[in-house]
Amino acid sequence: MTNSALNRSGCLLLAIWLSPLLMAEPVREPFVPNHVAVEDVILSSPNGNARGRLARGTLVAAREMDDVLDVKTEKGGFGLAHRRSFSRLGSSIQITEETRTAAESSNQFAFDLHRQLRTREGNLFYSPASVWTALAMTCAGARGTTRREMATVLHLDAPRDVEPGISSLLDVLNSTGDRNGYSLATANRLWGAADYAFETDFLHRTRATYRAELKTLDFTQPEPARRTINRWTADQTRGKIVDLIPPGILEPDTRLVLTNAIYFAGGWSFEFPKSATKLAPFFLSRSQRIEVPTMEQRRELPYAEDEEAQVLALPYRDHELSLIVILPRSRGGLGHLEAQLTHQRFQDWVRGLRTEHLVEVYLPKFTLRSDFLLSEVLGAAGLKSAFSADADFSGISRQEALMISEVVHQAFVDVDEAGTEAAAATAVVMAPTAAIAEPGPPPKPVIFRADHPFLLAIRDDRSGAVLFLARVQRPVE
Repeated sequence: MTNSALNRSGCLLLAIWLSPLLMAEPVREPFVPNHVAVEDVILSSPNGNARGRLARGTLVAAREMDDVLDVKTEKGGFGLAHRRSFSRLGSSIQITEETRTAAESSNQFAFDLHRQLRTREGNLFYSPASVWTALAMTCAGARGTTRREMATVLHLDAPRDVEPGISSLLDVLNSTGDRNGYSLATANRLWGAADYAFETDFLHRTRATYRAELKTLDFTQPEPARRTINRWTADQTRGKIVDLIPPGILEPDTRLVLTNAIYFAGGWSFEFPKSATKLAPFFLSRSQRIEVPTMEQRRELPYAEDEEAQVLALPYRDHELSLIVILPRSRGGLGHLEAQLTHQRFQDWVRGLRTEHLVEVYLPKFTLRSDFLLSEVLGAAGLKSAFSADADFSGISRQEALMISEVVHQAFVDVDEAGTEAAAATAVVMAPTAAIAEPGPPPKPVIFRADHPFLLAIRDDRSGAVLFLARVQRPVE
């Protein structure tokens, strides 16, 4: 074969080899959204120039970079935006064993805390997840005996080792349904005294794990500092917690306030028809009753029971969270049921929930507000040194010895025919120490009539975390 023939053969082979590449369509990555804009957003370039505007509700594919998201839209738009302007789509969150471990720790703390709070008279509503998160953030700077006590009370076997799970759990607590069937948001913030020397490792860990930025305040002017923190809390809870820190809590020697806020709004998977709501008796005790607006529906719902209680789960849209109602069988049985309420018993009830039951539900509408100063309660639970001159928070600052002066908590919940809105906030204030069946007859429904005091929990069914706990003693104040 001549050289010219070889050259022609080589060219022919080269053309055949390249032809699929030359004719193929450009490869495009599929658009897989993982966040949704919760407000109108202006995208910016790295140098701060505006790149476009996104309307509230726009789905985006985003990459997280600390408190900033690198955003891409389905139509090809891109830019940077603040993380707080978006909520993570629930379906995009991977629930790991670390996530469940963190949720389990939070839940164990939740029922320990309820055991301390149940002696309080009347209605009770709070977010154990909020209190736990604020204290876990504080624990990041504890050392020695203080650290061991906090780890025990918070059920953190190794506080630093559990931080990836906490970070993952916070992703869960900043999520929304793919069809916006619910909205769940949490935020953390550190408020430090100006010109105060905080440990770099503490600031790095709280920022990386809890997304908690440090903002400096002049605590020598307590009232303006208090208003600043309360405005932030109100903003994070959609105006439901408006005065978290009451007057007199902050003092000129306050060095650090650690805050957590949590907000939830969810519509029922199966709404209660408003036309069925009517006044019905609610028995405050065996002999005393009032009339309250009571919702009604009949549907197959997750249900369990034992000799002392009926348990019902009302799922929210997207079936990622539920309201779990625990109703004592007897009208005077709440006190006995509360005294025996443990994390293990709650777990047994949840595992026993089955959807083969047709349930006739009667549930009162209600709105609850609660506020707490938790220093004595947490001291009784085992946090001894943290509130004393023996406290060791040298991981927060070595400038002077610090102790927790108070833990403040507020919570709100509203339950009606459409769904639930709930919010809570916590502040830790620190100061120097001194199969299909054959058709048959319609099943007889189970009657679930919540006409006497009951317990409830708002639970994230993905991670298992109990976000809110309540005792409804009197639905109408």
